[in-house]
Amino acid sequence: MIKSGRYIGIMSGTSLDGVDVVLAAISDKFVAEQASVSIGFPVELKKRVLNICQGQETTLSEVGKIDRELGSLYAQAVEQLLKETGVAAKDIIAIGCHGQTVWHEPDGEAPFTMQLGDNNRVAALTGITTVGDFRRRDMAYGGQGAPLVPAFHLAVLGHPTEKRVILNIGGISNITALFPGAYVKGYDTGPGNMLMDTWIWRHKQLPYDENGHWASSGVVNQALLKNMLRDPYFRRSAPKSTGREYFNMQWLDQQLAGFDDMSPDDVQATLCELTAVSITEQILLCGGCERLIVCGGGAKNTFLMHRLAALLPGTEVGTSDKYGLSGDDMEALAFAWLAARTIANLSGNLASVTGAERETVLGAIYPTNTDEK
Repeated sequence: MIKSGRYIGIMSGTSLDGVDVVLAAISDKFVAEQASVSIGFPVELKKRVLNICQGQETTLSEVGKIDRELGSLYAQAVEQLLKETGVAAKDIIAIGCHGQTVWHEPDGEAPFTMQLGDNNRVAALTGITTVGDFRRRDMAYGGQGAPLVPAFHLAVLGHPTEKRVILNIGGISNITALFPGAYVKGYDTGPGNMLMDTWIWRHKQLPYDENGHWASSGVVNQALLKNMLRDPYFRRSAPKSTGREYFNMQWLDQQLAGFDDMSPDDVQATLCELTAVSITEQILLCGGCERLIVCGGGAKNTFLMHRLAALLPGTEVGTSDKYGLSGDDMEALAFAWLAARTIANLSGNLASVTGAERETVLGAIYPTNTDEK
C-alpha cells in the first residue's frame, strides 16, 4: 500500500529545455498535483550534456562533474518549489528524480542506460529521501528500461470502455495504448520535438518552433519524408525505445544528403510531418483509438496538433489538461508516483510495455538522515 502524503517529482527530458518539478498528494486512490515550478537549463551545462548525448568524446572527469552539477540543479529546483509553496522538507515523504538521460542503448550485446544527476547530492542538499535510477532494474530483467510512464497513464487515465492512446511529445515521442480488456502497449515512436528544435536552433538560434509557425510556412518534401521513414527504427516491432543518441543532428545530416537545394523552412515542415506521420502510423498499427490525449511540450505546437488530427480522422484529439493533468508536468508527476511505488515496495514497470521478464520494484532509495527530518 502506498504511504499517503506529499511527494515531489523531478524530470528533465531529452529536449533539455528545463527542469520540471511537481508537488503532489498521492495515495492508493488518487494523485493530485498541488504545485509546480520549472527552471531553465544553464546554457553551458546544456551544451556539455549535449556533447555526451551526441557521442562526442568525453572523459570520466567530465561525466562526474556533470553528474554533480545536475544533482545541485535538481536540488535547487526543489528548494524553489518548497519556498514558493511554503511546504517544509520534513513534510515530503520522498522525491522521485528521473535524472538526465545521456545515453540509452537497450539493444545489443550489453544493453544499458545512463541517467546523470547525483541523487546522493539531491538527498543531502534537500534533506528529503530521494528515489532515482528507475530504469536499470527493468533492464536487469531484460526490459528496455523505457517507457516507464505508461503504468502511470493506466492508473490515472485508463477508461473501462473507451479506446485511448496517451501521447507524450517531448524530445522523443512515445505512446501508451489503453484499450479495455487488453494488455497495455507503450513505446517510443521516434522523434518528437528533438529534430525540429535542433534545426531551428541551427538556423534561427531559437530553442523551439513556437506553435509550429516556421514549419507551417514551409512545404513538405515527400521524397525526403519517405527517405526518413525508411529508417529501420520505424519498422521495428515493440518493445522499443530510443533517444538523442540515435535521432540527432548527425542522423538528420545523413538524411539530408542529396537534398542540398531544400530551403530551411521546407526542411522544418518535413521534420514536423515526420513526427506526425511516425506517431499516427503507430497508433493505426495498434488498431486506432477513439481518443488521443496529448501531453509534453509538443502539445503546445498547434500546427503539429492540427496535423495529428488531420491524419487521424474520427479520433478526438486533445491535451491532457482537459482531463485535469498538466501536459507540462505529466512526466514529473509520474516519477513522483513511481517514487511512492518504490517506497511502498510495489512494482513500477509494465512488462507488456518494456518487454521485461516480470514486473518489479524500480529504482534505488537514497534515504535522508533521521536528524534532518
